[in-house]
Amino acid sequence: MPEVPRIIELKKVEFYLRKRGLLAQYKKAKRYLLEGKTLTVKFGEKNPKGSGIWYFRINKQFRALGTFDDDGDLRIYDIDNQQN
Repeated sequence: MPEVPRIIELKKVEFYLRKRGLLAQYKKAKRYLLEGKTLTVKFGEKNPKGSGIWYFRINKQFRALGTFDDDGDLRIYDIDNQQN
């Protein structure tokens, strides 16, 4: 499991989180991931393995999706709604 030194979000991700009232939950999950508590947020790579797409759980319904850039930072590009 790769270490996550920094997490960077796209502007549309922050807008999506604010619109749905998820910003506080997202920040808490982000803090856990940066502290190395990967099991708490269920951090992992999406199937098929080797796709390069990683996710972590915000709550039971929403997941943050991202990829690692050349600097090793996790870039969040989308929020996935597991219910739809």
